Amino acid sequence: MAIYNLGSINIDHSYRMDHLPAPGETIAARTLQTGLGGKGANQSIAIARAGGAVRHIGAIGPEGQWTVDRLAADGVDVSHVARGEVPTGHAIIAVDDAAENAIILFPGANRQVTEDQVETALGSAQPGDWLLLQNETSAGVEAARLARGRGLRVCYCAAPFDPEAVRDILPFTDLLSVNEVEEAQLRAALPQGALDGIDLLVTYGSRGAAYITGAAATRVDAFKVAPVDTTGAGDTFLGYALSGIDAGQPLDQALTRASAAAAIQVTRPGAAEAIPMGGEVDTFLSERG
Repeated sequence: MAIYNLGSINIDHSYRMDHLPAPGETIAARTLQTGLGGKGANQSIAIARAGGAVRHIGAIGPEGQWTVDRLAADGVDVSHVARGEVPTGHAIIAVDDAAENAIILFPGANRQVTEDQVETALGSAQPGDWLLLQNETSAGVEAARLARGRGLRVCYCAAPFDPEAVRDILPFTDLLSVNEVEEAQLRAALPQGALDGIDLLVTYGSRGAAYITGAAATRVDAFKVAPVDTTGAGDTFLGYALSGIDAGQPLDQALTRASAAAAIQVTRPGAAEAIPMGGEVDTFLSERG
C-alpha cells in the first residue's frame, strides 16, 4: 500500500548552546546547522528510509527547491509538492547541552496547500492506503474528509497542539499520534468519550511508547542511548511505526523497530538528516539482541 503525507516542509536553522534562553536573555550559540526539517518532511523521510512507499503533499517557496530534491533523493514521491511565491516554512531551533530544544516556527508556504491540490494528489489513492497529516499545513480537515470518503485510513499527528483542529479532524481519524504532553492536553480539551473508537499511538520519551486500542495496549520500551539532539525523534518514531503497520508487520515488531530508529536518531544532531536508514536500524536491533 502507499502512505500519502500531507506534511510541512521546513528549512531548519539549528543552534547549539549551553542552555535554552530565558525571557530577556541573549545567548551566543556555539554552532549553526541548516538542513531539511518540518514534521511532514521528517515523517516522509522516516517512512521512506524504513522501506515504505510515501507520496508527499505540500508546498515550498522560491528558495525551497533543494528541500524537494532532498526528499526525492530519499525515494519520496514529490510530484504533489507545489511551488509558489510565499517563502518556504522555516524553524529556528535552540538545542542545549541536555539535548532539550525550543523551537520558533514560521509556517510560510505550508499554509498555502489547497483542497484542490489534495484532491488531485489523492486521485490515485486506493482503499486501504493511508493519509498522514499534522497541524503544520492548511487543508487538513478537507484532506481527512476526502481520504475517508475514498476508503483511506487516516493517521493524524496532533501537533503542534491545536484544540480546534483536533475537534475538526478527529471524526475522520483512525489512528491518533501524540506524545505524552499532547495526550494530556487532548484529554483535558475534549469531552469524555471523544476518543472512543480511535486507536492511539503515544510516545513517552525515555519511557517508551504504546499503541492503545480501547482497553488493550501494546507497549515497547525505549532503548537506552546518550542523546545529542531530540529534535525530530517523534517524527522518526511515527514514520517507522506507520511504515511497519502499513506493511503488515506485527504491531510489537513495528513499534520496536520504530523505537530503535528514534534511539539512533537522537544520538545525532539535526532532524531529517539524522534519521537512520532501515539497514542501520536492523543492525542496531541485532546488536541489542
